[in-house]
Order: sequence, then structure tokens, then C-alpha cells
Amino acid sequence: MNTDIATGSALRVTCSRSDLAAALSVVARAVSSRGAVQVLSGILLQAEEGRLTLAATDMEISMRTTITGDITGEAVVVVPGRLLTDLVRLLPDDSVTLSHEEGDGVLAIVSGSHSSRLNVFSAEDFPRLPQLDVPLQKIDASALLETVDKVGRAASRDESRPVLTGVLVRFEGDRLVMAATDSYRLAVKETELTTAAPDLDAIIPARALQELVRLATGTEYVELGVHENYVIFSTGETWLTSRRIDGQFPNYKQLLPETFEAEITIPRVALLEVVRRAGVMAQRNAPLRLRFAEGELTISAQTQDVGEATESLPIDFAGEEIEIGFNPDFLREGLEAVSSDTIQFKLINRLRPGLVAAPDESFWYLIMPIRLAG
Repeated sequence: MNTDIATGSALRVTCSRSDLAAALSVVARAVSSRGAVQVLSGILLQAEEGRLTLAATDMEISMRTTITGDITGEAVVVVPGRLLTDLVRLLPDDSVTLSHEEGDGVLAIVSGSHSSRLNVFSAEDFPRLPQLDVPLQKIDASALLETVDKVGRAASRDESRPVLTGVLVRFEGDRLVMAATDSYRLAVKETELTTAAPDLDAIIPARALQELVRLATGTEYVELGVHENYVIFSTGETWLTSRRIDGQFPNYKQLLPETFEAEITIPRVALLEVVRRAGVMAQRNAPLRLRFAEGELTISAQTQDVGEATESLPIDFAGEEIEIGFNPDFLREGLEAVSSDTIQFKLINRLRPGLVAAPDESFWYLIMPIRLAG
């Protein structure tokens, strides 16, 4: 796609409604929900060389995809994104015709007995999108997406600290390493790759990687490239570009303790089920209490004016009793990120972080404790 917008005299596209609806649903995820710059709420339609390209951006990520049809002209138009997406999904016939005359200010839509006209934005105001004609390298999609799934949930949502809203993505030889932290927990995953690793060491917005998971699920490969301050992902006829986040990511290796006072192997599913049940009673920022004692782990939660819950699991533990508190959601999400039958719970004391480890998966999840009363 030519990322320099060149206006033409006319646009006329006749295509499958289902193909158009699917393409719109993909790019609509990059439409800006903030009203400060109106054109960012639009989807760009560009007819070029017999194909229709659809694109949207919120200035952090952009989505582009293409469809085929009976296309004449090489015009470009920007249409309100949510409105067009919703409308096309409801059209009565599987054939739809879009037409636009330069200077007319509207996009005409015809499908069966339905006709409508949508006011359009000025294409000249639409941002210039990153170039796509850069070298791309194939990466096994399942390895990439599994790593994102395990790590991405630990990224911060606090935009006042932009670096922490991203995921560190680093290729080291034949390994992919990802790390994310919101300063209350840290997730790290190392993944062996079967293909040559690209040259990339970047902080990528967690949102961009989550969108990549949606795009690439079910595909065999994802293609990855770098252009200036952008990272480009490609799956078939769809491209996702994301800006890199400037800044210094925390040194995650220094954050992982080297020694622990207690290391306990616990069946993951049984522990997760207890954490979920007890977590129901941990409301209004109440912690989960985990008491590790001789042969038993007791998990409890109590919220004033709500209720309390206590449940125990048999464990292989001998030593001085340790009681520690964790955010119930953070602990649950760490356990959900693991696929193994068992996890290792590693502890130092009640005031130091606890580690959920799955060595077979090269996954580590560090959680800061909550100071317990009493």
C-alpha cells in the first residue's frame, strides 16, 4: 500500500458484504475512541491497483487490510469508522457497492434495496502511516502468541508511566524473551524459536501485542519487521504497525531473587480453584492470606460486611510457618498463565515478593506481597 495519500477523481467498489464487514471489524480496532482529532475516528478506504485497502490508526497502532472486488478508480476517502462498520454488518444483500466522487463529501452505499450516504472526512487530514515495504522475517505464530498471552497481562494500564504499559520484546539468538511489569508484579517468559530470530530489542505497547493475538490466532507464521520507530507485524493480507515506547525498561533479571527460604511444588489446577473461590470474598482490596505450614497450605480471605472464606490444600512443606498476603487477581492471573500440571511457589518471607515458577515453560511470575494486619 502506498502510505502517501493521493486523492483521485472517483471511487467505485462492488464487493462481498461479508468480506467488507470482516475487513472493517479488523481495522476498526485501531480507530481512536478519543474525540480530540476527529479524523482518527475514521477508516481510510483507498482503491489502488484493483484492490481496496482499509486502514485506521489512533497514532499508537495502525491496522491495514485489503479485499478484492470490482474496483474502478484510484481514489481515497475517510469514512466514520464505527458507523460504517455497524452499517455494513446489517446490510440486506451479500453484494455492496461503495462510491465516492471527489468534492462530493459523501460515500454512497448500496446493497439490495438499501441505500445510504455517509458524510466523509478530508483524506488530506488523515495521518501518514508507516511504510510497509521493509524486510520481514517469519516467526512461528504459536510461539509468539503463547509468549504474549503469558506475559502481557502483567503490563500496567497506568499511562502516566508509559514504559510500564509496554512489553519488553527481545530476541536473543534462537530465543524470544518477553517481560512485563506494573511494579506490583513481573512476568517473564523465554521461548525457543524454530526459525531465525529478527534483530529486535524494543518495548512494544501491550495493547498492540494483544491485538496481534486476535489477528494471528490460527495462523502458522507471523512476519515481523522494523522501520524507524515502528514495529510491523503481518499476517496474510493484514498488517499491524505499532510505535515503540521510548524509555528504559526495568532490569527484570535483577528483580528476580536468586535464593529463597522455601520452595513448594503444588498442583496448579487445585491451587487455582481454591484461589478463585477464596477470591470471591476478597473485595475492596482485601488480600488473600496464604499460610504455609507443616503439610498444609491454608488460603483465606475476609472482607468486613461481606464475609469470609477458608480452604486448605495438602502440600509437601516442612519448616517454619510462613503467612503471606497477595492481591487475589494478580495471583489468579499468574496461575492462569501456566499450562503445567504443577507450579513451584518460592518464598523468602512475608515481606518479600513471592514467585510462581513454571521451569518447564521457562516462565516466572513475581508478585509483591500485601502487608497483613495482625
